[in-house]
Amino acid sequence: MPAASLPLLSGSLTIFVAMLKAIGSLFMKEVRLEWRQRYALSGILLYLGATVFLIYISFVEMKPETWLTLFWIVLLFTAVNAVAKSFIQEHRGRFLYYYSIAHPRWVIVAKLLYNCAVMMVIGIVGVFLYSTMNASPIEQRGYFMAIVILGCISFALSFTMMSAIAAKASQNVALMAILSLPFILPVLLLLIKLSQFALLIHIEIFPWRDLLLLLSLDVIMVALALILFPYLWRD
Repeated sequence: MPAASLPLLSGSLTIFVAMLKAIGSLFMKEVRLEWRQRYALSGILLYLGATVFLIYISFVEMKPETWLTLFWIVLLFTAVNAVAKSFIQEHRGRFLYYYSIAHPRWVIVAKLLYNCAVMMVIGIVGVFLYSTMNASPIEQRGYFMAIVILGCISFALSFTMMSAIAAKASQNVALMAILSLPFILPVLLLLIKLSQFALLIHIEIFPWRDLLLLLSLDVIMVALALILFPYLWRD
């Protein structure tokens, strides 16, 4: 390696380490803030449990396809409530503080990671409650949990970015839901389609095409967040 390239490599490594530290600090800030406001997460889990219980007392017997569809609808609306506060709850003073200490891409990455983690916890709790109260028709449990995790990540990515946009428009939660609709509907249909394979005793043909399409949508949302958020940040 030429000696001239060593300072450049060292500088790039320093920037990368600083970025990881900043993202880690912002992530832990979100965790501490959530811990101080435990009532918010408790309310979301209560909403999830109450919705699952209403389904339990409303349906004596469900077809497997109905079971799956209702599960994803419940998880979708829980995600709206869980992720909507990402940027909408942030006041202007805190935005100015972030602006002075961190790059906008670091802020959005930390938010995305935190919301993905929260949604995965909610997804796991949701599967447990829903399967306990409503007899589970799932045969491929490991596969189903993997799809649930992917679905939670997709919901978190979409609603986090839309929350950032809505926060700049009079902090309108309804606007976030409307903006998310064109992206969420294809994701929801893909998740329901992928989940149907979990009803089979043996998966003969794995749905690689649908899985890759879901992952592609996630990558697109991350790319849009990294590209667009700095422009939102300036406003």
